[in-house]
Amino acid sequence: MDISQSDYDSFCKILEQQSGILLSDNKQYLVRSRLTHFLQENKIASLSNLLSEIKRVTGKALLQKVVDQMTTNETLWFRDNYPFDYMKKQILPELKKQGRTRIWCAACSSGQEPYSLAMLLDEMFMTSTSEIIATDLSSKILQKAKLGSYQEMELKRGLPEGKLKRYFQKNNDDAWQISQKLKNNVKIKALNLLDLPYKNGKFNVIFCRNVLIYFSQENKTKVLNGLIDSLHPGGYLFLGASESLTQECKPLEMVRCNPGLVYLKKS
Repeated sequence: MDISQSDYDSFCKILEQQSGILLSDNKQYLVRSRLTHFLQENKIASLSNLLSEIKRVTGKALLQKVVDQMTTNETLWFRDNYPFDYMKKQILPELKKQGRTRIWCAACSSGQEPYSLAMLLDEMFMTSTSEIIATDLSSKILQKAKLGSYQEMELKRGLPEGKLKRYFQKNNDDAWQISQKLKNNVKIKALNLLDLPYKNGKFNVIFCRNVLIYFSQENKTKVLNGLIDSLHPGGYLFLGASESLTQECKPLEMVRCNPGLVYLKKS
């Protein structure tokens, strides 16, 4: 697929406006690798034609499909370990004493992160007093999260054997289905992090990990301040290992939970 500079620039602008994803000047190969087959399936001759179709009144559904194609959905169970270790040892015991707990996974991908948290809550006997909200931009990946069915190779990426036996059941198609109890504790819905202010209420803990690395500094600050506003006083914000607050963010206290860190909203 040939991509002219003007078409690439227009595509990048639309993608950032719609999703926050910021492509650098040398990522034409990424657009080509992720959209070539998609264009063929939809009988669209070129990126230029795709841009024309998206700009039509009826192009909204097509644009969502394009965003699905361009979204990176790299995820695994109990990713990086330390956020979940710190949740289990420090945060959840505190919250258990306080009563109701609300957790938001603000870029949940195919569900591994919120279901990992649901396992922790179940092990702490907090399922009946807790709620996990899991959101993502990609409609395609949200369908997989809602289904809660995973292939064996997906389960091998971070899931301890004991949790597989406890929380999954083998399907007829060789996939593994997560337990209904965990599914009931996770509410999955679409949300664009650029759509501020957020209207999900206040949370005790927010996970927004490994998504803001794709955003501009301006959008990153807007999203982070929106997340901070969504925290209860005394609430915690987990970011990805390579992510941090910007200088323009509202103040949070940095708490080390070796080898990583978490941000605390002071009471």
